[in-house]
Amino acid sequence: MSGDDMLVQVHQDGPVTRLVLNQPARRNALSIPLRAALVAGLEGAMADTACRVVVLSGAGGTFCAGGDITGMAGITAVAGRQRMALVHRLVRLVVQSEKPVVAAVEGHAIGAGLSLAALCDIVVASGTAKFTCSFNRIGLVPDLGATWALPLRMGLGRAKFAIMTGRTLDAAEAERWGLAEMVVAAGEAETAALALALELAAKAPLSNGFAKALLARMPRDLDEMLRAEADAQAILYGSRDLQEGRAAFGEKREPSFEGA
Repeated sequence: MSGDDMLVQVHQDGPVTRLVLNQPARRNALSIPLRAALVAGLEGAMADTACRVVVLSGAGGTFCAGGDITGMAGITAVAGRQRMALVHRLVRLVVQSEKPVVAAVEGHAIGAGLSLAALCDIVVASGTAKFTCSFNRIGLVPDLGATWALPLRMGLGRAKFAIMTGRTLDAAEAERWGLAEMVVAAGEAETAALALALELAAKAPLSNGFAKALLARMPRDLDEMLRAEADAQAILYGSRDLQEGRAAFGEKREPSFEGA
């Protein structure tokens, strides 16, 4: 389960299951195969009666560089909606499961990587971590549940600021704004997250599970937000602006958007 060649490495530390995104050469960008592997890893952890807490991290000093932009070529609105189905399965596994999920963020959490971290119940960030909501740089709206999670974490105004400016927040800013709960020394995020997870695992699991379920019923309904997210993203996948954003990303230049 923990082989070096696995897209998501699975490690058992007593009652804690660690899932490690394992495409460091691509900075753990969420390709379709990596998303599927993460869904499988989460499903396995949630079904495992010995597991009480899950820790998510990334190999190679990066949490996650976001969606796989190179894999977005030629996506139509219909295909874009189909693509979102797997993403939303992932969202629901993190948010609606009864087991706490702790993110250990080293390096960059960009785009969907930021979304994934924000979905987690607790975020432990390295002092050198960087958080960027970069979707509008390529012409998409935040997905992977970010328009639900970020306002709940940061407040509506700060969520709008992060989403609309696309500015990078360092670890201290992320903690101050509610995007991270703990900041630790560089290289220590996973160790600290595991220690915290073991602490959580020692508490009454039913109590934590019901508390998580109650908190997930906050005023913004997750399923409603996910449907709205899929509607917007399906349209944008067919836009010329996305093609320009992808091209600019590949050519390492600033995009020139048309609004079409």
